Amino acid sequence: MSRLLTSRLFIFLLAGYGLAALVVILIAPLIGAEDVNVAVITKDLLSQNWHSDSEIFFFQRIPRVILGFVAGGTLALVGSVFQVILRNPLATPYTLGVTAGGALGAVIAISIPGLVISFGPFSTIQIFAIFGSGITLGIIYYLARSKTGLSMNSLLLTGVTMGIFCGAMILLVRYLVSPHRLVAMDRWMMGGVQVVAFQELASLLPFLLPGLILLFSLAAQLNHLSLGEEMASGHGIDVARVQMISFLGGGLATAAVVSVTGPIGFLGLIIPHAVRKLSGFDHRVVLPASFLLGGSLLVVCDTIARTIVAPTEMPVGIITALVGGPVFIKLIISRSKR
Repeated sequence: MSRLLTSRLFIFLLAGYGLAALVVILIAPLIGAEDVNVAVITKDLLSQNWHSDSEIFFFQRIPRVILGFVAGGTLALVGSVFQVILRNPLATPYTLGVTAGGALGAVIAISIPGLVISFGPFSTIQIFAIFGSGITLGIIYYLARSKTGLSMNSLLLTGVTMGIFCGAMILLVRYLVSPHRLVAMDRWMMGGVQVVAFQELASLLPFLLPGLILLFSLAAQLNHLSLGEEMASGHGIDVARVQMISFLGGGLATAAVVSVTGPIGFLGLIIPHAVRKLSGFDHRVVLPASFLLGGSLLVVCDTIARTIVAPTEMPVGIITALVGGPVFIKLIISRSKR
């Protein structure tokens, strides 16, 4: 870990992840069911006279790539933080049940006739999803409190319990709703980064930016906390404060992403382990590298999802599950052998 503290190695590692992310972001918008002409796009950009190739490139694929990158990066970042504060290598952004609460809110919005409307960059589905995540977050925090701060065991158990409860409520709503609305529910639950134009991306910012800022501010403290709570306290770290900020920042960021994309699994599990294996355990590198690698992977998965069955497209959550499932099994097997 000490080798990662040198500024030269720090810059080298982040430059490598950043370069890989840049390559993915530049190439992904050029791939799709419809071929686009780079020369036409460049000409239209200079003349401001949009043809179909430019409209597809700038107003469909670029916003979609940005959303995919931000969503994947956020989920991977939250996973890397939760694995430290919960001291559980299998922790994910969904461990605390925030995702399940958001999914329940979205399903309720879809189930009510005439409620799915848009206003500005927001939609009622997103508002209900954030509201559901917020309620779940508040319940978990209230139940996990103790005299010394947050109890990590109670936090984990309460999160899992709330996830199971919200899952049962989703099944109840599905049972009661009219059958023709089940398709919309299932499509949302599979996860996706479908977005048209840049306006919809603005709906992420009110909750996402504060969450990301809180999480990135914890990088140095997480290095101490990864060695154990007692040792971190001995180094002058306010463990309860770090846990609280991690819980709040991770909850806000996850709720913001899930409210737009739906639940997309496995990124928050596999990416932090991959980064630590490639770059070590210094979280000043792990956090930004997880964001860059997670965002890049989701963009790649989404590119596959929208081309593999063209002209239709597959929900990206299916692709991430197909990739992440075997990796998850391999991780469990390797840990059991150790």
